[in-house]
Amino acid sequence: MKYFSKGKRGKIFLIKDIAIKKGLARHIKNEVKWLKLLNKYEIGPKLISYKNNYFKYKFVKGEFIFNYIKDNNESNIKKVLINILKQCRTLDKLKVNKMEMHHPVKHIIINKKPVMIDFERCYKTNKPKNVSQFCQFLISNNLKGLLKNKKIKINKKDLIKLARIYKRAYKERDFRRVIKLINKA
Repeated sequence: MKYFSKGKRGKIFLIKDIAIKKGLARHIKNEVKWLKLLNKYEIGPKLISYKNNYFKYKFVKGEFIFNYIKDNNESNIKKVLINILKQCRTLDKLKVNKMEMHHPVKHIIINKKPVMIDFERCYKTNKPKNVSQFCQFLISNNLKGLLKNKKIKINKKDLIKLARIYKRAYKERDFRRVIKLINKA
C-alpha cells in the first residue's frame, strides 16, 4: 500500500487499481452511505468494501475537469459537461446535495466519462443544488476563458435564468432547457 493523496477529511492510499480512503469514522460512514446509494445510478467511484474508518473503491484514473477541457475538443467537452449535468440531475431527483459543485475542480475526474468523487459532505435535502451549482461553475470566471478558447460560449444571463427556473420546481422540461443551452453554446 502506497500513499497517494491527502484531502481535507482523509488520506488516500493505493494498492494497484484499488484506492483506500482513511479518515474519521463519521466522515467515512457518511461517504459509504452515499456511495452505496449512488453506485446504483452509476455515480461515484465503485465502492468495494468498508470498515469503521476506511473504505476501498475502484481507483478512478483520468484528468481533473480543467485539464480535460484544456486537452479536448468542443464536442468531447460538451458531452462531458452534459453527462455531469445529468449526474447532477440524478442527485437532485434523489434529493441529495453533494456540495462543492460550484467549484468541482478536484471533485470530477474524467477518463472515458466523468466520475464525481468525495461524497463525505453529502446530505439529504428537499432543496438540492447540484444542477444550479454546476451551472454557476460553468459561467464562473475560472472556466469562462477556458471554454471560450474551445469555442464554447455559454450565455451567462440565459443560464442563470434557466437554472433559477429549474430550481423552483426541479421539472424535467426545465432541466432539458439547461441541456439545450449547453448543446447550442
